[in-house]
Amino acid sequence: MIQSVRSVASLLLSTFFMLAAVGLSGYLIPIRAVEEGWSTFAISLIATGYAIAFTASCIITPRLVLRVGHVRVFGVLTTMMAMSFLLHSLLVHPMAWVLIRALAGFSIAGGYMIIESWLNEKVSNENRGALFSVYMMVTMSAIMLGQYVVPFGDVLGPTLFMVCALICSLAIMPTALSSAQSPQPLTQVKFDVPALYRRSPAAVIGTLLAGLIASGWNGLGPVYASQLGLTTTEGASMLAVAMIGGAIFQYPLGRASDRMDRRKVMIFAGIVGVVTCGMTAMFGVENRMMFFALMLVLGTVLFPIYSLNVAHANDHAEADEFVEVSSGLMIIYGVATMIGPIIIGLAMDWLGPYALFAAMAICFATYSGHAAWRISRREQPSEETRSDFLMMAPMREQTPQTAELDPRSDPAYGDDPEEEPEETEADETSRTL
Repeated sequence: MIQSVRSVASLLLSTFFMLAAVGLSGYLIPIRAVEEGWSTFAISLIATGYAIAFTASCIITPRLVLRVGHVRVFGVLTTMMAMSFLLHSLLVHPMAWVLIRALAGFSIAGGYMIIESWLNEKVSNENRGALFSVYMMVTMSAIMLGQYVVPFGDVLGPTLFMVCALICSLAIMPTALSSAQSPQPLTQVKFDVPALYRRSPAAVIGTLLAGLIASGWNGLGPVYASQLGLTTTEGASMLAVAMIGGAIFQYPLGRASDRMDRRKVMIFAGIVGVVTCGMTAMFGVENRMMFFALMLVLGTVLFPIYSLNVAHANDHAEADEFVEVSSGLMIIYGVATMIGPIIIGLAMDWLGPYALFAAMAICFATYSGHAAWRISRREQPSEETRSDFLMMAPMREQTPQTAELDPRSDPAYGDDPEEEPEETEADETSRTL
């Protein structure tokens, strides 16, 4: 295990620096926008610009890599990422930030894909699961640490944006200096949404709702914290506590879904989300201990529901279709993250910051209700065709390359290597001859 991690240490280091910059910018930009006095709707447009470009990059970046190679594209994308962070401090206007944030979204998605393709080239089917877990741990810790850099600076000054660009620039060094050969071309996105819906309606609708919920939380959660008077440290803690809840409770929630109809777990997750969001909308942040406890509980269902959708969709797919199914769900999730901030941002402008949790509660209720309805319409798949639930890093967007790195992308995943097929009479005759 240690030897396997050592072989990809430079890639993991690049991942850490890039994700630390992502975590820092993802928290800094919304609260800076609030301090500038911009409307919640304007801030939601910034989040939408990021989501549109991120999803587009998953389609465009593989074509760029085919033309000029991994190292050059990664260098360009990292430079674009650092430029976007610096431009935020030079052009302080909401419409400019929509375009600048789109530049960041495009480069971040491409950076993810290239690093993950390198990692995928380095792993084998024997150590893929362990390295995938290490990779998820690195991404989560980097995002959390990046968020906690914000309280050490002035959100109205340029320093934090400069720090963000410097951290981002460090990401290119380990990969640029690596002697490893470039990996195979990136995964091309292939998806058929109508076919995917016919195969698993609960997963498709669930993914759409998961995208609405996550985009509201990621894009407007810091806005909620700032508007209600939380300090930057408390706001970072709000995001971190939810991430910790998601990281801790993904495993028991996932294991439960492996042992029963996943839609029942979806119903449970939706109910927990409704209750938690409803209580947060009612009680707010006055009692800090209660508020952070609610954020911990919210995280237990906020982040795992996307993984539940992926596992449920793959219960109805062939073993070699995992990447295609996951890519299709990723596109659906991306579309939801484009429209989620706009809808919730308008609601927050009209009704106040508490509308964030009211909107999330409605989405959770729909998620739970649709899963319950689907149980009455279709039997759960047989035990033999069910895939395994696998944890995903909280607050970490997925790309088609993430699906390639996922252990479940191996058609033989879950097979017992020591179990030999029964020998038929023809095989026995052939061996005797």
